[in-house]
Amino acid sequence: MRKVSLGVLVLVVLVLGACRNNRLSPEQMQHKLDSIAKLEAKEKLEAQGIHLDRDVSPVQLFYDSLGIQTLPIRYSEDYVRFLPGYKVVPAEMASFMGLEGRIEPKAISLPETAGARLMILAADEGDGLYSLWLYSLDDEYMPVDKLSLYATSKEDAKDNEIADPEDQLIQDFVITSDYEIRLTDYSGKFKAEVQRVYHIDPSRHFEEANEIDYEDKPAF
Repeated sequence: MRKVSLGVLVLVVLVLGACRNNRLSPEQMQHKLDSIAKLEAKEKLEAQGIHLDRDVSPVQLFYDSLGIQTLPIRYSEDYVRFLPGYKVVPAEMASFMGLEGRIEPKAISLPETAGARLMILAADEGDGLYSLWLYSLDDEYMPVDKLSLYATSKEDAKDNEIADPEDQLIQDFVITSDYEIRLTDYSGKFKAEVQRVYHIDPSRHFEEANEIDYEDKPAF
């Protein structure tokens, strides 16, 4: 049996009572029934974390509905394969975020820090593979900047199709609990490394810092 909230139940009882007493015209009755349907729809959205009490943009509604990725976080094969806690991005939102042509992009938010709102968008590249992008949002929940965290080997092959597979790019990323973003590129069998560190500046852009030696600094 479907569960009905107390608010919806009270409204139904009032409508039925008024109908019995012949106080409602057919038009008024339909209006009341429409109100009941809207209230039920609102409660279903609120149960999913989407609140409609304020005049908010669709981007904010989507952002507020996302799960939160706890920190620290780092690359692992299982993480980029299964994307735990990620939510599928609606088609209209995918277009807005520049993900046209993707079949099932996914997203998750990070805990907010110093007024900065962050989320990771997983863009499907086909064959079950996803590339990961870190987005920052402004006060109106509009995208400010984005940073590539992880590119699939399939995406790398598009840029370097004639390269030996052992020479192609391998990526690793870490986001620490204090929001330091560390990216490392490994160049296959030559083991050459390029390490980059980013912080979020006051304008909510990803600012590259000086390179660091990972062996001298804890991972998280």
